[in-house]
Amino acid sequence: MYVVLVILMLIGAFSSYRYWSRSQIRSRLLSTPLSDRDQAIIQAHVPIVRKLPSDLRAKLDGKVNLFLEQVDFYGCDGLEVTEDMQLSIAAQACLLIVNSDLWYDNLTTVLIYPNAFKSRQRRHSGYVVTEKEIVRTGESWDRGPVILSWAHSEQGALNDHDGHNVVFHEFAHQIDDLSGGTNGVPVLAKGQSFAEWERVFLTAYKAHVQAVEKGSSTVIDPYGAEGHEEFFAVSVEVFFERPLALKKSVPEVYAQLSQLFHLDPATWQ
Repeated sequence: MYVVLVILMLIGAFSSYRYWSRSQIRSRLLSTPLSDRDQAIIQAHVPIVRKLPSDLRAKLDGKVNLFLEQVDFYGCDGLEVTEDMQLSIAAQACLLIVNSDLWYDNLTTVLIYPNAFKSRQRRHSGYVVTEKEIVRTGESWDRGPVILSWAHSEQGALNDHDGHNVVFHEFAHQIDDLSGGTNGVPVLAKGQSFAEWERVFLTAYKAHVQAVEKGSSTVIDPYGAEGHEEFFAVSVEVFFERPLALKKSVPEVYAQLSQLFHLDPATWQ
């Protein structure tokens, strides 16, 4: 019995040490600035970062460090993943959560294709299951991985004012999935009302679908009419890249995203 107690105590002590060690590593990474070279690469590939207020730039550095420590990148179809690619994708992913407590807890892998890639889509209708092959620029799976086209990821970052960014889109799905399912309702910020989020997004989604069906022009990409999860993801794209337009067109959606992310990109210069 004594031996068993000693073993249990040792196991407990080891577990505590591992937790403390991981916590120390995390804290160190979050407080370590990127090198001047890495910062220059990010600003060249992700120009929206240049607009960040100075206090957020330090936070972005730390979160990029943590992201790169946690996530492995793999090239597909012969693509050789470079440091520039990793820094660009990490910076875009971390920009979404730069000022919040959200983190990509379940993500360990990012797959990168040179260009758009083929993916098989399965649909269920009663007992009938159909599959079709579609071409995608990005995918986000539950609990990871994220799959990206580098050509579209690179261009989406460089053009930071058109409201289209595949990295923002797929990582918005990852954030959405943290609540236990990708349904357009992420883990909300402390003090944020679920009832208010639901009211705002359901109302905006319904209006968006009606506008798309009529062929009307919309600030939020028409693809958002595909479902609540897609509406959330494309809204996040516009929130960061066309914040003034989103705030003017759908102010309540802007306000909810601003509260979720603790950010106000409409004020970034």
